[in-house]
Amino acid sequence: MTTTTAHTARPIAPEVLRSLRVTDDAGRRAVPFTDAEGGAPLRCCLRRSVPGEAIALVSYAPLRRWAAETGAHPGAYDEQGPVFVHAEDCAGPADPAALPFTNAPRVLRRYSREGHILGGRLVTDALPDAFTDALTEAFTDPEVTLVHVRAVEYGCFLYEVRRG
Repeated sequence: MTTTTAHTARPIAPEVLRSLRVTDDAGRRAVPFTDAEGGAPLRCCLRRSVPGEAIALVSYAPLRRWAAETGAHPGAYDEQGPVFVHAEDCAGPADPAALPFTNAPRVLRRYSREGHILGGRLVTDALPDAFTDALTEAFTDPEVTLVHVRAVEYGCFLYEVRRG
């Protein structure tokens, strides 16, 4: 099934990145380093790092940040975890319409308007249509407001997709 529904990957916003670089969501200061190998999934521009880039690994609470914007109350579903970001400002995604990191199995975790988990789906097919179809399926449920795209191997947050 091929769909025409547009879904937008949302990177971590520049103003949030600036605050995470001072104190992350675990209360720690970011420690920049030079990425010698490359390949780290950067949540600020939604691409993989290249060797020699200055990046940082920070703790990020995506649902908490979203709830602060919307007034939601995720309760125990609030969690934080590690994300790679550029150590300095970056230009953001090269293609804002692209859905990145779809070349490996991913979990699409669905959330209600209150920030409670409504379920999820494992997408193992690396074809772009399979990923888009899974997002379309998630948003056919009127209770789903937000979807987190997560890595399977570590469970890390990659980016969010919002309704609309």
